[in-house]
Formats: sequence, C-alpha cells, structure tokens
Amino acid sequence: MPGVPPIRYQSADEDSARWLDFTFRPGDIVISTRSKSGTTWVQMICALLIFQTPDLPAPLADLSPWLDWLITPADVVFTRLDAQEHRRFIKTHTPLDGIVVDPRATYIVVARDPLDAAVSLYHQSANMNRDRPAALPPLHEWLCSWIDWEGSPQEQMDSLPGVMWHLSDAWARRDQANIVLVHYDDLLGDLNGQMQRLADLLGIAVDNDMWDQLVHAARFDQMRAQASRAIPTPGGILKDQSRFFRQGTSGEGRQVLSHDEVTRYRNRVNGMAPPELVTWLQR
Repeated sequence: MPGVPPIRYQSADEDSARWLDFTFRPGDIVISTRSKSGTTWVQMICALLIFQTPDLPAPLADLSPWLDWLITPADVVFTRLDAQEHRRFIKTHTPLDGIVVDPRATYIVVARDPLDAAVSLYHQSANMNRDRPAALPPLHEWLCSWIDWEGSPQEQMDSLPGVMWHLSDAWARRDQANIVLVHYDDLLGDLNGQMQRLADLLGIAVDNDMWDQLVHAARFDQMRAQASRAIPTPGGILKDQSRFFRQGTSGEGRQVLSHDEVTRYRNRVNGMAPPELVTWLQR
C-alpha cells in the first residue's frame, strides 16, 4: 500500500494535499518537475506516444491536468481524470516526497540546469498579467539573488534549494523500477532517442509509420507554433502565449553571470546534492 506523503507543499497556487484524494489506476503516468524544466515538453511527448497522432483530441492541459493547481477546483480536476478512458498522464510541480508514490504508476522527473530554468522562470514572470507590488529587477540582479537565497525548499519551491531538493529526492529513488529521470539537454540533443527510451520504459509500442511525425510534432518549434493548445494556463494569465516557449536552449544562465558568480553558484549547488547528481545535472 502506498504511504502517506510526509511533506505537504503549499503555495498561493498549489497544494500537494490533493494527491491524498486521488485514486490511481494501473498505468498512470505522473510528470513531476520544477517550473520551466521541460514539463510541457514531456507532457507533449507522452501525449504523442499515447494517442500516436500529432492531432491530439483536446488541448494538452485537458488531456494532462495539473492536479495540485488551485486555480482549477479539485472536483473539476478529479472529475476530468475519472472520465478519461485513455492512459492518464498527470502534471505536478510537487517533489516525489510530497505526493503518493503508487506502484501502479510511473513517475517521470525532468531535470534541467537550474540556472537555465531560473532564467526561463524570470522571463515567464515578466510575461504574466498578475498584479505585482514592484517591477522585476534586471535579470542579472534577480539571478544573483536567486543563487544566494537561503531558506526551506517548502517556502519557495522554485528557489535554488527547492530545485535541488526536488532533484535530489528523485535521484535517491532512481533505482526504483517506476521512477524515470529525464534530462532536458538529452531532449535537446537526441529527441528521437529520448522519445524511444520513454516509449520503451512506458511499455508503449508505436506504429513505425507514425514515428517520424510524432518526433517532428514534439520539436520545440512545433510546440511554439501550437502554443494555444499546448500551454498549461487558461487565457488571460499570460501576456503572450507564444512566449511561454521562449528559446528552449541551454547555457543562457552562465552567460548572464561573471566567472566569480558562476563559481559561487557551483559551490552552492555542490553543497546541496550528491556529486554524481551534480555531474549529471550540469554536464
């Protein structure tokens, strides 16, 4: 029997306690990532593998609900998931220690260089229509503050401590049969191979005649072109939906910082995670 998650993650937008009320089915897929680390990309890949067509039957957010997002009432999310007859694939930004890890489900945790994810998070914040007490500071100033912030991962899940805790927890579970780690840079470098790896791990056989079309539909530029059906937010939250898929590259975070600032960042990361994880994460 799955255990009760020992940690409850809460923010103004999310509450991991919703997982306690979710009823799993055999074959469920849970996509657990930090913000701007490839969540929507892996959701799209799962959708393409499950439906085996680039012409998805509904917007991605309807096919793959964000379970712990408070903007959508819990009963709406659960009703939608209960009604789904296809293999379900569910989004969360909660670390694995805050959700129910059920042996019938597969958990995909996506990792990205934290600096690059932070830069993407900064630009997404600038693209949101929410009321803010003050304008965002310049990127360099904001990123240095992000590197130096000290506090609990539960307090700010997208902080550097929050990102490293999410990944460290998944890394410690990587030998479990139903835990899968995916690196953002591997998707960039070998989308075909990574999609095949996920298909194999999920036990999904894909029609060879459709394979090239599915890989093409999962490309970053194709998702940007279909932003209105791929982004995970309702209309009105983002100023420009296409900017949700901004660049999809790696290395931008280090370009913003000086040599000494990069060194300070690396020293902080080295103190937060096992060396093997740091090497894998920042290769």
